Amino acid sequence: MKFGKLIALGLSAAGALTMAAPGHAEEYPSRPITLVAPYGPGGASDLHARVVAGTATAYLKQAVLAVNKTGAAGVVGSHFVVRAKKDGYTLLSARVGSQAGVPAFNPNIPYKWDDFTFLGLTERNPFVLVVNGKSDIKTWKDFAAAVKSGKISKYSSAGVGTLLHLAALVMADELGIDANKLIHIPYKGGGKARAAVVAGQVDFSFQNLSATIGAIRAGQARALLVTTKKRFAAIPDVPTASELGHPNMETIIGWSGIFGPPGLPKPVVDKWVSVLASLKTDKAFNKLIKNLGSIPDIRGPAETKAYVKNQYETFKKVVAKLKK
Repeated sequence: MKFGKLIALGLSAAGALTMAAPGHAEEYPSRPITLVAPYGPGGASDLHARVVAGTATAYLKQAVLAVNKTGAAGVVGSHFVVRAKKDGYTLLSARVGSQAGVPAFNPNIPYKWDDFTFLGLTERNPFVLVVNGKSDIKTWKDFAAAVKSGKISKYSSAGVGTLLHLAALVMADELGIDANKLIHIPYKGGGKARAAVVAGQVDFSFQNLSATIGAIRAGQARALLVTTKKRFAAIPDVPTASELGHPNMETIIGWSGIFGPPGLPKPVVDKWVSVLASLKTDKAFNKLIKNLGSIPDIRGPAETKAYVKNQYETFKKVVAKLKK
């Protein structure tokens, strides 16, 4: 074959490859990823999104942009992600309230708890049951007796369907009392709910430990139990729910994860499984999560879905009893 013909064949083959190239999928990710926080700036979802954005970039080789889309107790941002294009470029900084609590409390929101692609869990937030620091209730035993007798009944939360609200329902179920006899006083945010305990406006509240540790150390609030499996180092004298005979109350724990729209392609899921596996041993990620008062806890898609399902079903059960 003459040299000229070889050149012509080479150019023809190159042209064919060039024409075929657009049909091949680009390696994910090839551009920045938006990570939606469904709650406002400074909240757990927002802080988690910014930790992930600051640490996952090194493994994705693309920027992660944390964006707040707030409203309706996390429903607005979560629904935005459910409807997003199934390409992995719009993901959710998922939280227990918007992904398990609110769906259990209100079946009429525009998504179900499992209408997502579960990419992984990233961290958990211990919860504590607190009373006013000057209360004569010193222990869980004192508390249980006071609630059962009706001596105390008012509790604060960050709003209907939030974990602070559902926690009290789980507690009532564990004690075998009618949650309808408790007086729920919702506030706009966990900070105000905590302040209500400190001010003596309510009798008790379930609170995220990271947001309450200052009040506990200052003697303004007294923690009666913590919902982790083991005692938490920051409050070593506070017993766990399991120690007190109530392991079901371990469902009262905050968490964050990375979720996506339903039906994400396998390469996207695989990429995030790999990234989260890397974050599990990433010193910066672990330090930042611990600085938030949380526990780093990386889990895969299947384990994450099972964990969320268990919380959702627990919440749904106690909500059904409340609505009877």
